[in-house]
Amino acid sequence: MTKIGIIGATGYVGAELLRLLLAHPNVEVSALSSVSFEGQGISDVYKTFFNKTNLVCGNADEVIEKSDVIFTALPHGLSEDIAKKAIDNNKICIDMGADFRLSDESEYETWYGKKFVQPELHKKCIYGLPELNKEKIKDCKLIANPGCYPTTINLGLMPLLKNSLIETKNIICDSKSGTTGSGRGLTLTTHFPEENETFAPYKVGTHRHTPEIEEILSTIADEKVTITFTPHLLPINRGILSTIYSTPKKEIDLEEIHKLYIDFYKDMPFVNILPLGETASIKNVRLSNDCFISLHLNHRKDQIIVCSTIDNMIKGAAGQAIQNMNIILGFDETEGLNLIAPAF
Repeated sequence: MTKIGIIGATGYVGAELLRLLLAHPNVEVSALSSVSFEGQGISDVYKTFFNKTNLVCGNADEVIEKSDVIFTALPHGLSEDIAKKAIDNNKICIDMGADFRLSDESEYETWYGKKFVQPELHKKCIYGLPELNKEKIKDCKLIANPGCYPTTINLGLMPLLKNSLIETKNIICDSKSGTTGSGRGLTLTTHFPEENETFAPYKVGTHRHTPEIEEILSTIADEKVTITFTPHLLPINRGILSTIYSTPKKEIDLEEIHKLYIDFYKDMPFVNILPLGETASIKNVRLSNDCFISLHLNHRKDQIIVCSTIDNMIKGAAGQAIQNMNIILGFDETEGLNLIAPAF
């Protein structure tokens, strides 16, 4: 039985990871760490784990020592040294923060205000979007788990960019997320009276997922892609829906594009292309590892509109990380992730 450790287990992502891993048939969660709750049982922090596990939060070194696979669910700037120690001890590390998502150190410094702490380690890392890099992930011990917004946008645009069907300049990405994306820490923005019964954009033109989205889309297209990305905060707990606007290079037929998407994702178990005339909705992916995509044209038929939706805590974080783990360990990609969204 493969032993699993979670560093940063008491944040929302860490807790979601634990919830899913406890139900995984081929792994055993052996250790947890938390700076804020060291020495406390995880069931004292989240009562949902009461009588489900007796794990106590320790420190990062204990997690590395006791585990074969280590998930780091930490804010940016905290994962590199931990990942180095894990790799030096021949462990697998799946980082769910932002430290390894950008390949360009200057971009990381511009957007995150830090230089790479372990620059050599970045050369060994693979961006963990399974639908893009599955073959590379199989042989890798250090994975950069994608951001939640980038996951919706990358999956939404991949078939169009791979086939050079759209212009690559100033693609519009209009995204909406539930408040869990902001983490468990309290902020005025996510305080209930501030968030309830309202809807607003945030970090307009300056969100840190922008360079990640542009880098991966450029890799997919094999040329420079630029976007305008505007995230919004929804008064719900979880879920992301991105509406993406792009300009086709020539006149297109929506039925042909629809067939292209179905063929492109036919062997990718978590990406679902809805029938034409239907629209992707957060409701249909909530609490699942699925991505639902719907395809549309504007009335002039000169703009493709892609709607792409995921649960930000699962396919956008913990579920995708487990999907990467499954691929590395040789399990079925869907193991532990055969989750169906509630019907209502």
